[in-house]
Amino acid sequence: MGKVRCSKWCKCIPCFRAKFTPNHDTPLQPLPKPKEAEETDGLPYIDAKEDSDILIIRKIDPCLTLNGVSHHTSKFELMNRQYEPQLVVRRGQSFRLDVTLNRPYNEEKDGISFIFTVEDDEKPNYGHGTLVAVPLLKRPDRHLSWNVVLENAIDNTLTIQITTASDAVVAKWHMEIDTKIINDGAYSYSWDTGIYILFNPWCKQDQVYMKTEDWREETILNDVGIIWRGTANRMRPVIWKYDQFEKDILECSLYLIHVIGKVKSNYRGDPVRTARALAAAVNSADDLGAVMGNWSEDHSGGTAPTNWLGSKEILQKFYKKKKPVKYGQCWVFSGVLTTISRAVGIPARTVTNYSSAHDTQSSLTVDYFMDEKGSIMDELNSDSIWNFHVWNEVWMQRPDLGRDYGGWQAVDATPQELSEEMYRAGPTSVFAIKQGEVLRPYDGGFLYAEVNADKVFWRYAGPTQPLKLLRKDVYGVGKQISTKAPNRFEREDITSHYKYPEKSTEERTTMLKALRQSENAFSRYYLNEDFNDVYFNFELRDDIKIGQPFDVGLVMKNRNKVVDYKINVILRVEVVTYQGKVGENVKSQDYNVIVKADSTHEVKMNVTYAEYSKRLLDQCSFIISCLATVEDTKYEYYAQDDFRVRKPDIKIILQDKPIENKEVIADIFVENPLPVPYKKGEFTVEGPGIEKKLKIKVKNNVPPGETAKGQFKFTPPKTGKHTIAAKFVSKEIDDVDGYLVITVEPNKEENGSRL
Repeated sequence: MGKVRCSKWCKCIPCFRAKFTPNHDTPLQPLPKPKEAEETDGLPYIDAKEDSDILIIRKIDPCLTLNGVSHHTSKFELMNRQYEPQLVVRRGQSFRLDVTLNRPYNEEKDGISFIFTVEDDEKPNYGHGTLVAVPLLKRPDRHLSWNVVLENAIDNTLTIQITTASDAVVAKWHMEIDTKIINDGAYSYSWDTGIYILFNPWCKQDQVYMKTEDWREETILNDVGIIWRGTANRMRPVIWKYDQFEKDILECSLYLIHVIGKVKSNYRGDPVRTARALAAAVNSADDLGAVMGNWSEDHSGGTAPTNWLGSKEILQKFYKKKKPVKYGQCWVFSGVLTTISRAVGIPARTVTNYSSAHDTQSSLTVDYFMDEKGSIMDELNSDSIWNFHVWNEVWMQRPDLGRDYGGWQAVDATPQELSEEMYRAGPTSVFAIKQGEVLRPYDGGFLYAEVNADKVFWRYAGPTQPLKLLRKDVYGVGKQISTKAPNRFEREDITSHYKYPEKSTEERTTMLKALRQSENAFSRYYLNEDFNDVYFNFELRDDIKIGQPFDVGLVMKNRNKVVDYKINVILRVEVVTYQGKVGENVKSQDYNVIVKADSTHEVKMNVTYAEYSKRLLDQCSFIISCLATVEDTKYEYYAQDDFRVRKPDIKIILQDKPIENKEVIADIFVENPLPVPYKKGEFTVEGPGIEKKLKIKVKNNVPPGETAKGQFKFTPPKTGKHTIAAKFVSKEIDDVDGYLVITVEPNKEENGSRL
């Protein structure tokens, strides 16, 4: 830098960083080269000549305990490292540093300036907000986005409060301190401790500010949750450990944003761009993202999606090797995205939508084509309905959309459709989805269809024949939209956030509004069943445990007082993936019946375990369908439903109350409801004090009706609420899980000895 002249002694950064003294043309006298840093109370110590009057930084205390509590960052492993701990704070809020000098600070004589740079930015600069220089002030300057204020000066120690901008870049920052005296030398101190600056839901000026305390606590600080799987009529809660405060998680999250997500430094303070980038970076479909998807039955070379217990192992593996971790499906992508979002400070929750539409044509309809036997023609079907689909909601304001569209934003990391040439969806305002505003960015139409598309069933009789509408189901998509309730392990129904009640005028009006915005909308046909004499009721016996048989039935009521009707019925059961892809046929049966005038007739098909067991797919789900044709009127009725047999739950019982730093013995067991024995059974357990997954083998075969048992020990290191999560697999069954929430009490013996 060239010469710098100021009209008076100045604290501006050009003066502090210049190689020339203000008001003088002679260079600053260089300091003696400091000795290597020594350790003083775990903090760096800088030595210098004692006869020098230059203000020297001896050490900086990051006040980890105080700042951790104030910024809700105490749980981060970075803050608790024995060696070289790092400072984690939230933007828009002050944090404290205690700076020890070689001599008392003289306000009239000394100038101190703080220079902050984003560590992984190759060329930090003011315009991008990746380089910030702030002088030490006596009081805050409201014209500055960053402030460094002297709170107290006692002897050689300064207590300062640093307040970052409420829109600061979310990244790891590096801090230097420049000191300067009039007509004398200058000194620059580079602090080895990094400062991780996160989004701040507690700051009203931050775009992610959340007023509701219970949801703020849940979506930022809770490190364990529940993800719902299964089907709408048999919902299955599964534990998921987010572990956003654990080793390498925050560093990995920032790496995914900057390197994989390619978010430019000046946009890394924008939660909208960050969430959108993460939706792409979590999956590896078109980049080297964190998780590789696999929806087949072959998971060799990796871990089956159903065997993951949480995000920690996935992200730690990815961060170590910088290669996608095998394998994931929607709930894995969502669980990982929740972890990353919470780690960087964006409120996030995992959301399950049952009967979730995958609309490939942007038509807001899911169209099925059937042959004359009522079988779905896979070669014509590109749309599908997943038994369940899991995505995320993140909380933020949307200045790009307007005031009404802030709040929960839907974002989906599962690679389904391209959005701006990358596999991702969102964030799109949940409010906009409910209002049918499908053109709002980002991917509003796709997310609207997931919860509100119409199912349309067509009879296909060949390329030269017209399609025949069999049925339109306007209520079959978007059911039981679920997330974990705040501060308790219960389900919270958020269906009303996404859509108006089914069969309501508002729901149909919104659908028509959405269709008018869609260039590819299919023509809508409505089938009024009230004009038909025969009323059909498709019934499925629910709550069936795996190993048991189940029934599928169709009840037909002839409302005509004098005419009998001949009816042909086809009942079918097929296995299906949770994505709605139909697999093998389990059983089908034809019936030719006569339903007498003014009477009711039922046909029923029984499916045994022997018939369905060898064809089961990963989620134990089926598509149950029926096609009924009234021969005399040619009226056709088609119905379809999802069904899942229920797997047993793992039970965990502690032999003693869990106490901090005291070994606890736990019994673990799961019943065998199958008509065949479990062979080579194994439990996998994660919990407090268990550093790696604990494997517990079941030594003997477990006969039908009996229980697989095991035992394990753990030593909880901390008081408070914790979760033990478990999986069970054998040659005959997999994806069996369970969990136990425990409260660890203080160790009175240890506390007494400390006193």
